Amino acid sequence: MKLYYAETLNPRKACAVAKQLQVPLDYVRVDLGKGENRTPAFLALNPNGKVPVLELGDGRTLWESNAIMAHLARQAGSELWPADGERQIEVLRWLAWNDVHFTRHAGTLYFERIIKPMFGIGAENAAATEEATGFLRRFGKVLDDHLRGRHWLLGDAMTIADFAAAIALPYRAARLPLDDFDEIRRWHGQLQELPAWREPFPADRAAA
Repeated sequence: MKLYYAETLNPRKACAVAKQLQVPLDYVRVDLGKGENRTPAFLALNPNGKVPVLELGDGRTLWESNAIMAHLARQAGSELWPADGERQIEVLRWLAWNDVHFTRHAGTLYFERIIKPMFGIGAENAAATEEATGFLRRFGKVLDDHLRGRHWLLGDAMTIADFAAAIALPYRAARLPLDDFDEIRRWHGQLQELPAWREPFPADRAAA
């Protein structure tokens, strides 16, 4: 299998899970700055022109980072994607919540404060960062309250939902307004103990 990636948020999830599970993969770095994600060859893999993409080796490709994480965990027989159907539903619930609420707004701050300077695509949009900051505080409280009394999002066992919901937290330059949420800091500290989380990219590429 081949995993196409770049050192950005969504590929980080897929790379971290692959490294955590020690999945044998060939990694292909896509240079977003050079537009490699918009070439005909790449668009044949993913018509959305986005990374990550997992090439399965049988002529099929899988895109969308949450699906890739689930596939890798399922293929490895890992409880990062639970075998129990009810727990699978809980994972899906938190993946959906994260995409619509938590990392949606964290991603805005990441884009405005990290991606824009990195690629030279304009100044920070103050209105966008102010709005995202307010929403992130609101949904940060939801997450912080849920984590109280739980080791991980689903309780005692880590799942791909933890990898997804925490994905923006390592990026200090994004200045996420979450320092006052003790449970989030405790939970992310556990992830920080994992080498695969700290250094998810091949050849220990530094995250932005």
